[in-house]
Amino acid sequence: MASRIIGWIDQRFPLTHIVKHELTDYPTPRNLSYWWNFGFLAGFVLVLQIATGIFLAMYYKPDVNMAFDSVQHIMRDVNYGWLLRYIHSTGASAFFVVIYVHMARTLYYASYHKPRELMWWTGQVLMLMIMATAFMGYLLPWGQMSYWGAQVITNLFGVTPFMGDKIVMWLRGDFSVGDATLTRFFSLHYLIPFLIFAVVGIHLVALHTVKSSNPSGISLADKDNIPFHPYFTIKDLFGLGVYLIIFCTFVFFFPGTFIEAANNIPANPLMTPPHIEPEWYFLPFYAILRSIPDMLGGVVAMGLSVVIFAILPFADRTNIPGGARHRPVYRAVFFVFIADVFLLGYVGSQPPSGALVPIGQVATLIYFATFFLLPPTSKLEERWMRARGLSPQLMALFDQRPPREKMSHKGGAV
Repeated sequence: MASRIIGWIDQRFPLTHIVKHELTDYPTPRNLSYWWNFGFLAGFVLVLQIATGIFLAMYYKPDVNMAFDSVQHIMRDVNYGWLLRYIHSTGASAFFVVIYVHMARTLYYASYHKPRELMWWTGQVLMLMIMATAFMGYLLPWGQMSYWGAQVITNLFGVTPFMGDKIVMWLRGDFSVGDATLTRFFSLHYLIPFLIFAVVGIHLVALHTVKSSNPSGISLADKDNIPFHPYFTIKDLFGLGVYLIIFCTFVFFFPGTFIEAANNIPANPLMTPPHIEPEWYFLPFYAILRSIPDMLGGVVAMGLSVVIFAILPFADRTNIPGGARHRPVYRAVFFVFIADVFLLGYVGSQPPSGALVPIGQVATLIYFATFFLLPPTSKLEERWMRARGLSPQLMALFDQRPPREKMSHKGGAV
């Protein structure tokens, strides 16, 4: 019966062809490590967030007089509402953990090189959309930190030349964060995830067009690849199992870890919290904003710190495959950059006083210097490696020419 149903569908829609081409028979490099699992995990978390968000929206009231109480109603009165809320709130942080690790893996192995530029850029678009969705969702509980965080962030758009006040008014829908703001943010927070889902489709089409990268950095021929199923479906499912163990530990045992304590207090426009800070996944960018004395310069620097990753395919012009595996200088720069991001996150979580102010400024300088020093560094590194005496095969690979067989380097067999 199943084969007959599938056969009936295939006569009218290429279901079997799509499944084989995009999933089961999709040629995949055999040397992929578990670092490549995070793309699948990101898709899983996205589906989980959309599913829980739909159920939460059934009971949430986007009204300043009812929003906070509706969240409490979900937690106390709705069957398993507490579970839906904790999965959604913890899932937001888990989403950024998965995305940041996915980006770090791409940076380490330089998987943004030709011909994967479009895939990298669509990933950056997804990152911006996820950040916007998270920011708008942060206001919905209508707690103290939610209200004042939205008040501060929307104020930043006021520094836009000539039309700053109009942009702030458009974002808020009023002169201050209020009922109109909450309604707008709720609508966009519900809508944008479905647009993200569509862009994910574009991202996957780009991925399947150029094929997956691998730790060696060398594009393997189809005959050297293996089918995605069952070899990598099993690998992804194992990674998913490990992820769910960690995720469920936070959901069931530490559910308040990623919920700001001040958000358990209803929003009060007349009482400002002593220290306003965004969620942890925005802290490095928040630290960059505060490190610039001028407000306009800080906003520009914060925006640039997010979109600057798009220049990497142009900034890193080396032909050395494998990313940091075969490039010691790039590897050192990568780990310095990761440490710098963690330092910025810590600085952003603390009040801007004392030694933290110059530390944040130095960390911001290191952050941007990483990108602007990458072009000369990559070329010098390639020349240095050539001067060290590479095999003719590897040099030919760098030059994208087919190497001659049975060649030796300095009289030795290769």
